[in-house]
Amino acid sequence: MPPTSTPLPGPRPGGDAPGGPSPLAGREQEEALLTAALLNLRRGLPAVADVHGPPGTGRSALLDRTAVLAARAGVRVAAAQACPEEAGRPHSLAARLYGALARSGHAAAPPPHREPRDLERAALCRVFLAAARTEPLLVAVDDVQWADQASLRWLQALGRRLGGTSLMLLTARSDAAPAEPGERIAPCPLDGEDTVARHTLTLGPLPDQAVGRLLAQAWSAPADPAFQEAATRAADGNPALLRSVISRFARHGWSPTGEHLPRLADCVAEAVRHRTRRTLTALPEELHTILRVIAAAGPDCTPAMVTALAGAHTPRALARLSGTGLLRPGDRPAFRHPAAADTVLAALSVQSREELHADVAAWAYRTAAPDSAVARMLLSARPTGAAWAVGLLRGEAALHRAAGRPADAARLLRRALREPVPPAQRVQLLTELAAAVLPTDPETADRHLRQALLAPAGTTAGPAWVDAAELLVARGDMAAAQPLIARAAGRAAPDGDDATALRALYWLAEQSEPEAAHELDGPPVPPLPPRPATPAEAAAAAWRTALRGHDIDRARDLARTALAPAARRTVPLLLQTAACHALVLSGDHDEAGTAADTVLLHARHADVPPVAGLALVVMGLAELGRGRPDAAAGALDRAREIMRGRGRTPFLTPGLIAFEALVRLEQGELDEAGQLLGPAHPYGTAAGLSGALLLYARGRIHLSRGHREQALTDLLECGRRLLARQVTNPAFLPWRKIAASACDPTADGTTAAALLAEEQRLARAWGAPATPAGTPADEPPPPGQPAGRHTPPSSPQTAAPTARRTARDDRQPAARPEDRRLPPPPPSGPAPRQQLTGAEQRVAALAADGLPNRAIADRLSVTPRTVELHLTKTYRKLGIQGRAELAAALGHRPKATP
Repeated sequence: MPPTSTPLPGPRPGGDAPGGPSPLAGREQEEALLTAALLNLRRGLPAVADVHGPPGTGRSALLDRTAVLAARAGVRVAAAQACPEEAGRPHSLAARLYGALARSGHAAAPPPHREPRDLERAALCRVFLAAARTEPLLVAVDDVQWADQASLRWLQALGRRLGGTSLMLLTARSDAAPAEPGERIAPCPLDGEDTVARHTLTLGPLPDQAVGRLLAQAWSAPADPAFQEAATRAADGNPALLRSVISRFARHGWSPTGEHLPRLADCVAEAVRHRTRRTLTALPEELHTILRVIAAAGPDCTPAMVTALAGAHTPRALARLSGTGLLRPGDRPAFRHPAAADTVLAALSVQSREELHADVAAWAYRTAAPDSAVARMLLSARPTGAAWAVGLLRGEAALHRAAGRPADAARLLRRALREPVPPAQRVQLLTELAAAVLPTDPETADRHLRQALLAPAGTTAGPAWVDAAELLVARGDMAAAQPLIARAAGRAAPDGDDATALRALYWLAEQSEPEAAHELDGPPVPPLPPRPATPAEAAAAAWRTALRGHDIDRARDLARTALAPAARRTVPLLLQTAACHALVLSGDHDEAGTAADTVLLHARHADVPPVAGLALVVMGLAELGRGRPDAAAGALDRAREIMRGRGRTPFLTPGLIAFEALVRLEQGELDEAGQLLGPAHPYGTAAGLSGALLLYARGRIHLSRGHREQALTDLLECGRRLLARQVTNPAFLPWRKIAASACDPTADGTTAAALLAEEQRLARAWGAPATPAGTPADEPPPPGQPAGRHTPPSSPQTAAPTARRTARDDRQPAARPEDRRLPPPPPSGPAPRQQLTGAEQRVAALAADGLPNRAIADRLSVTPRTVELHLTKTYRKLGIQGRAELAAALGHRPKATP
């Protein structure tokens, strides 16, 4: 506040002025001061009062309120408002004040036919002073910054002659056009405060309480606290903005509640745009230039930047712009509201805006501004062609992806693609953009990957092509990936690691969808060599060997070659995942789980969610092979989280759904598993190996429910799809064995025997011992009962340890693990039998009938290990020592043991 400011008296109780409550919320102190000045005016003390503030702070409203108070106090009023259209017309403002005085009914009012231009300045002053000596007079001038020079000089002369009169000269000026030293209106320097009072009132933002009062005056019901807080923050205490919002809400019938908060933001933005356009008309062009630089630079603008790019005397210009209300206070010039910055830039053409942003970004980069600030400036800039631009944008995009802001990363990468970059770098940018948009828009991600693989580039693009091919195959669209990978492999350096990795990825896709390959799709990819020369080829060969069940030792050695620490650098993560899968099929579950965990770590660090999800699926398969379905379920939950939303494609989703259903079966939750696979084809056509897994899981569920015919149909179709892809290893999916259990023993005995014989032959060819003949798994169940020994997928169910354990369990039921002595549980809590889960009750009922663990596992489609776990928990909950006490504890009469 200037040195001449007058301290404001405290508000009256309740904020009321004489004659009733004040309509000006938050201006009670200013109103009280002007009221006191009017009362002193009646006592013969003249005054000069100046009201100033940024646009929209209520200067005009305060002048209007003072005129009302003057009328109530018996003070005549002559008021006028200056306007820019008349700033060049001499005496225009004085003429309107002269007419207002003539119409006021003042006893010494001038004759109405006289014009101010007909009177000399001194004569015109005498007219007003004579009127003020007979009755108190208030002369109020709004927007005095637009007064013509002749009228302004007259007002200055009038202010110097106030002594001994009852005249109060009240003016209002916008801080957007502060008064120059020669434009100030002041009393005679010889007049003291006891002769002519001086008041300067500075209007700032409304306090929070005043905003609440303003909203309460507009609506009968009080505003929602959240709405009031948002309105205070959005309008920044500007009463004009608040009244604009209230007016728009009233027109549309909206109420001040939380549900209308988005409309509040729109209303404030529109009011800001309108106010900004009006303010710009009052500013000279050089200030427009400064505002454009500030708008383009955003919150990272500095006075030095303004000086360098706008070529202005920055301190003086910024001091003047601070009075417009557009900028925030502080050392760094910045707009109060984004809508104001947008309005300033909207006056420029698109080309001019892009040029301005480019200049701002280049200056910021040269002066070592933060990379985040430079990247934001580049988003709206024209392509600069600068070598640093693409690297900076890519680096910031990587940070956004790591922080979980893929949309921001995608914007930066799209901007980087507008730069003139080398072909190899364009391939890399397209691949990174695909990874950024994958969580929200997988179809667009696939399009970017296809563009990357088709982009013409030299051999230096090899690493980027490998990344694109890996992500496309991991997405599961094997048919679309193969011709694109073939073309990229043909352009990569023939003997380099990149070409080898591309060929290995092609073979990986070809194994799942061999019918997709076509000789016209691009350069032919040679067949997988019988003796792989590189770790990447070894990974593809390990997976193919394991699926085809040729040689378990060779598959194991190839997988270990691909997963060796020295080889991981040249083997894409997806191929490493395939090698881990091969180890699962060879029965090396611990080794496979450890290797898959390493792949998962690197995949998450590289931010490739599809590969990370597949690594978790392999970890889950390893857990199933260990007989730990709960751990497998945990791995599946993590895989679903990583591959959440639309990132799960129609090609991979069937496999995830089928895997979850199989895990539920292993946990004894048949109903939950069936709900997962309720629709016939829940996700598209379910092509590839995922589709075969879906059919296998659904066949097992049908069989567990006793629906032999439906189970056999699904299982045989699963086998047909696997055989079309040369997948014969029963360790991948033991569909033949399950199909044999689904055969009708009276009508399809020959078929069942052939399926079992083929299963055992293929198991021996793979290298695992055959299932011992005569076990319950090879016998058809009684009519109407669930059937089939259902081994988890990708687990060698005929491995020697399992076979030996099974034979021992069936021959010596008294030595099974569940018969060990267990301490009884504490007696507190609900009845023990009520604590059993549905799965535990089903297992316990069959055990009480005398069935051995192996037969219970076959009946419920779970592993013997799962049966052991359920029985152990059951014994603890029931407080018994073993199977011998089970029937009595359940109140169950055992059936004859088969």
